[in-house]
Amino acid sequence: MTTTLSSPRPQTFEGMRQAMVASQLRTNAVNDPRVVLAMGKVPRERFVPEDERAFAYLDRQLALGRGRYLNVPVSTGRLLTEAYLEPDDRVLLIGAATGYAAAVLAELVAHVVAVESDPALAAHARDALRAESQVEIVEAPLQEGWPAGAPYDVLMIDGAVEFVPDVLLEQVKPDGRVVTGLVDQNVIRLASGRRSRGGFGLVAFADMDCAVLPGFSRPRRFTF
Repeated sequence: MTTTLSSPRPQTFEGMRQAMVASQLRTNAVNDPRVVLAMGKVPRERFVPEDERAFAYLDRQLALGRGRYLNVPVSTGRLLTEAYLEPDDRVLLIGAATGYAAAVLAELVAHVVAVESDPALAAHARDALRAESQVEIVEAPLQEGWPAGAPYDVLMIDGAVEFVPDVLLEQVKPDGRVVTGLVDQNVIRLASGRRSRGGFGLVAFADMDCAVLPGFSRPRRFTF
């Protein structure tokens, strides 16, 4: 006899979602009421593979295949909070994956350009977000962004990278906000900053688990 894992009922997902809000978000400085409300509304289970839906609200990364992962809910929530989002913002989202962060952003801002390099993940995101007219899913290399839609008020990288390429920063308006995860000597930190006319810098604000994105490794130096 084999046992199969069935997805919880819709009302169970609702309870799991509210438990995520109470135990993961509110206890970890996700304190923007609009972000909390949006994450309590968006059905995260819609954005995970069917065999992972029972785990949609756990405090961990979820495997999406081909080496990609859906980011930890609290990490996405902290990045959204530190972006200080405004209703009329245009956001460039890097690492759309299956579309969850884009769906939350759609509750908060005017327009989202969500970039995803994996064709299967981009297709999932388009299907899951087909009713969200303010979200544009773009299939392109993550590290290149989408210059055709620039300039953006906010750059959000929903994952961890070793560095933020200049080509992405150039797509952000002067005084625009940037939030990302950073891989710093094998430690992952969440960081935020603003682009100014004179330069750009990031300040880490939390050490936290975060899905590492492909395509952002620094060139390795040879040592003798």
